[in-house]
Amino acid sequence: MNSETNNPTLPVPPAQLAGHLLVKCLVEQGVTHAFGVPGESFLAVLDGFYAHRENITFVINRQEGGAANMAEAAGKLTGRPGVCFVTRGPGATNASIGVHTAFQDSTPMVLFVGDVGGDFRDREAFQELDFNSFFGPSTKGMAKRVERIDRAERIPEYVARAFALAMNGRPGPVVVVLPEDMLRERVHAEPLPRVEAVQAWCDPGALRQLRAMLLQAQRPLVIAGGGGWSVQAAQALERFAQNWQLPVACAFRFQDTFDNAHPLYAGEVGIGLNPKLAKRIEQSDLIVAIGPRLGEMTTNGYTLLKAPKPHQKLVHIHSSADELGRVYQADLSMLSTMNAAARSLEVLDAPNEVAWIEWSRQSHQDYLDNLVPQVLPGPVDLAAVMAVLSKTLPANAVLTNGAGNFSSWLHRFHVYHGLAKGFKTQLAPTSGAMGYGVPAAIAANILTQRVSFTIAGDGDFLMNAQELATATQCGAKTIILLLNNGMYGTIRMHQERHYPKRVSGTALNNPDFCALARAYGYAAHRMHETREFEGLLRDALARDSGTLIEVMLDPEVITTRGSLSAITEHALGQQAP
Repeated sequence: MNSETNNPTLPVPPAQLAGHLLVKCLVEQGVTHAFGVPGESFLAVLDGFYAHRENITFVINRQEGGAANMAEAAGKLTGRPGVCFVTRGPGATNASIGVHTAFQDSTPMVLFVGDVGGDFRDREAFQELDFNSFFGPSTKGMAKRVERIDRAERIPEYVARAFALAMNGRPGPVVVVLPEDMLRERVHAEPLPRVEAVQAWCDPGALRQLRAMLLQAQRPLVIAGGGGWSVQAAQALERFAQNWQLPVACAFRFQDTFDNAHPLYAGEVGIGLNPKLAKRIEQSDLIVAIGPRLGEMTTNGYTLLKAPKPHQKLVHIHSSADELGRVYQADLSMLSTMNAAARSLEVLDAPNEVAWIEWSRQSHQDYLDNLVPQVLPGPVDLAAVMAVLSKTLPANAVLTNGAGNFSSWLHRFHVYHGLAKGFKTQLAPTSGAMGYGVPAAIAANILTQRVSFTIAGDGDFLMNAQELATATQCGAKTIILLLNNGMYGTIRMHQERHYPKRVSGTALNNPDFCALARAYGYAAHRMHETREFEGLLRDALARDSGTLIEVMLDPEVITTRGSLSAITEHALGQQAP
């Protein structure tokens, strides 16, 4: 019997537009929503979304930055790549803010960019851009990889590889460039199967070494965070901490990695750090960092852990070999994904008694003490507002924010229950990108239908306020608490510290935010006193449409710990002869 009889020819798939094949590949990867702004460079893909509209939705955004932020939020929520489509040149550059956030936050994401046709390439055609140079994959770049699909029959290969790259190792963004003439070709091909993330397991010898280091410690502390955490991993982390009675702090803007109400929770290691927690980190004799990059914000400018060699013993567990040893020389480095690491740690044999029970108890007490607010001027007490949030919002509510001092009230005073309770509940950019909170909450509500709440500053809100039109068109509902103090507050704070009483470039002449929100289809209310908030919040929760609550905030309320005048007076005192 000849080989042809043994291996009959497989049937040839029917011909289809390459753009349609691309959409089918996304459906095969489990994508239900793609975010973007339409462009003529990928019309064939838009037609593919129409053809497969029962399986996948193209969410029409108003600006590519908002679209990319929504895709990044989708990656955080699902653990699989969020998908964004933009056109060449201006579309890609506008979307770069979301790509940069995905890179710094270790979030899986795929950005598809419609490009000039191959027949026009390298002539500086209309809106042409060198995407490899712009998104430049490197440890200082914006994307893990940039690829261009020139042959339509290879679309399934490239899409599968992009999803694998985005999820494996340190999660992050991948950029895929789509020449428009390629997308119009007819091709005989079918999608490849769904890609799953590869699990890298802890070395057994390293686990034994970690156990020995724990047994020798007197003041250990876990810092958990970074990308790649699942519900199962967070629950395993909680069991590990419980078995060993270890205090757990969360890295900057990864507070939902560990239940804040747990008696072993020690607080967030980020901007506006609790001074007692900072001191505790400095006094620790063993830091077990599970997942975070240990970047500038989490280490308070690389001071809590001195670079390159901390005085504390350091165990660093991370999913990327490139990250281990890049900034810190750890006493023990372990290459592992978070799911595998946490599941290995939860079965690490713990002794009957440990030496640090009081250390752990006091670590949590420091966190509880930090929930007691300082007295600040003005008729609105933001700490009390956050207490109402924690009491009133459902446990699975998604809370989002962009960048600015306003976010420190949410980070300090809200109690995140988070992943261990079954839900991702915090979406916030460790990249420090303004304008993230509004689109992130809209994406969260579209994807999960859960209550989605945003806290925003006046400057931060106007970065992506146009996406309220996207929310209304999609039937999404979010609640926005807008803190209006008439300035770029964070920059003004730094300005007063370094150039006191020399205000330049930070004052804002704002629109009528309530009228603007109503124009987009949101309900809107202006709030002047703390007592108004609970009723307004409950009304917003009961309403079918989105709501904006504007808080007229005293400009003196600049941080959770002090007033603007106090910062100015201190700076002037430092300058006095």
